[in-house]
Amino acid sequence: MNRNARRVARANQKGNYVIIKLRLNRSISIVIPAYNEEKRLPATLDKIREYLQASRWDFAEIVVVDDGSRDGTVRVARQAGVRVIGNPGNRGKGYAVKHGMLEARGEHVLYTDADLSSPIGELEKLWDAAARAGAQVAIGSRAVDRSLVGVHQPRARELVGRLFNLVMRMVTGLPFRDTQCGFKLFDAGAAKRIFPLQLLDGFGFDVEVLYIARKLGCKSIEVPVRWDNVAGTKVSLLLGARAYLDLLKVRWYGLQGRYR
Repeated sequence: MNRNARRVARANQKGNYVIIKLRLNRSISIVIPAYNEEKRLPATLDKIREYLQASRWDFAEIVVVDDGSRDGTVRVARQAGVRVIGNPGNRGKGYAVKHGMLEARGEHVLYTDADLSSPIGELEKLWDAAARAGAQVAIGSRAVDRSLVGVHQPRARELVGRLFNLVMRMVTGLPFRDTQCGFKLFDAGAAKRIFPLQLLDGFGFDVEVLYIARKLGCKSIEVPVRWDNVAGTKVSLLLGARAYLDLLKVRWYGLQGRYR
């Protein structure tokens, strides 16, 4: 991820070597998994376009991955002029993210939720932190600095999230305090290695891809980001309960050697 400024040694006319900094392209794909997001998607796409127009990206694309929506999600995305790809039916958020990450054309790929709970400008924090650390993966976190959370989830849901994180760390050994924030940046090279190995289609996929990244030796860092809860979450208590089962699946798949 620190490739945006690499050092190259070249000989000058006197035979002495000098160090020349070459600025590599800032190239980004922004992947948005979407299921029945006709109402929220237009405002989200407007905000992302405004950010990209005001930012210095040499290449940028927005990729909306439709997960078998039954409303006008595809129509509003196409009207906005963004790239739209479709899943074969309603396969789940994990499948949608995997599909988008593997279709992305940028040298770096961000996936973000359609409600844009983390403002798109927080991408700069992930980019800068990854560049400083030489990391291939930078994940947005609500838990590193909770003062950045403007609108909190209901108390009961926050407590469930903290319990899930505790169990996640015990089962997988991952050190992260928040794996479920839907705002993660990947070096494209790392993404092309990680996501083909992803097996989970549901909400446990966030943990799985971070587990795979560690197995593959990709450096991952956790970065505090601004975040506001947005009403209308599609994560039911049942889906949340299934995520615990997903943790056991991730550990089992890891022991079976399926993440190589």
